Amino acid sequence: MARALFTAMLTATLLVASVGTSLATDQADQRRAARGLRHETRQSARQTKQDCRAADQKSNAQCRQDKRQTKQQGREKARDIKY
Repeated sequence: MARALFTAMLTATLLVASVGTSLATDQADQRRAARGLRHETRQSARQTKQDCRAADQKSNAQCRQDKRQTKQQGREKARDIKY
């Protein structure tokens, strides 16, 4: 009887531990994906500004604003992944 109780308690403990680990792993994957997206967005924003300045159709301030908007959109997408 004591052995059956011990086995049941051990099984329950392992089950709870595995669920907690699974959640942590999922959250880590989400953070990693969001971080990667933000990194790609930074590269894209740099390219956006370089293209804007090369085209010479807008002022530097307008090109800078385009870069900011690109980065902000990336942050929003990253938040959607995480939450």
